[in-house]
Amino acid sequence: MLFTGCDFHPRFLQIAMLDPTTGEVSTCRLEYENGEAKKFYATFPSPARVGMQATCDAQWFERMLQEHHHELWIGDTAETRAAMVRKQKTDPRDALHILDLLLSNPFSKDLDTSRAERDLRQLLRHRQKLVRFRTSVMNQLQALAMGQGLCRRKKLLAKEGGPVYPTPSSNSEEVTVN
Repeated sequence: MLFTGCDFHPRFLQIAMLDPTTGEVSTCRLEYENGEAKKFYATFPSPARVGMQATCDAQWFERMLQEHHHELWIGDTAETRAAMVRKQKTDPRDALHILDLLLSNPFSKDLDTSRAERDLRQLLRHRQKLVRFRTSVMNQLQALAMGQGLCRRKKLLAKEGGPVYPTPSSNSEEVTVN
């Protein structure tokens, strides 16, 4: 079985891999856009064990590994970082560190979460961002209203005391206000 430590990035994948038959460790950088990563893991002998830190941007990577019958171990990012002796961060060094943790078995494999649960967590994070955005817009509208002398607090955005919008009437020059 081949072992691979991956440092996952939005545009590329830095990997360190060990061939246990020869003991050879090699590193390489694979780009996503030109299909290097997909070609690499498609030709990679299965099964292989791939270790990476937890990230929310890797669903396509998980599915691709599953299609090619590779085993993915996802480690806790904080524990992986804490286990690093040297704090200087470089991509090849991070990939080698993940490979080392994968081989020496203190790699904290994330066994508790399934792919469906991680997808659900990503949806919840997205919803939380949308709620924050809505709250920010509501606060900005409140500030604009107060700047114009309207102090309606929660009534500003309620249906009965809501914002005043111009509505077009039959005559295009006249505008009525609700």
